[in-house]
Amino acid sequence: MRKGKWITGSARKELAETFTKEYREGRTIRSIAEAHGRSYGFVHSVLTEAGVPLRARGGDARTGTAQPTR
Repeated sequence: MRKGKWITGSARKELAETFTKEYREGRTIRSIAEAHGRSYGFVHSVLTEAGVPLRARGGDARTGTAQPTR
């Protein structure tokens, strides 16, 4: 999909499913945005609209890595 184009309906639902799967696998919002050529804000909005519980910022302070919630 071309950047800057409005994404609605079934295309947005498909993106939401893709973003949700990747986010639940432990990817960050920023890495998902970069991989799909979208902005951080767009990915955040789509995940929020899909009802995905978002992880706290910053990752695990002991190891320096993000820990997915289950």
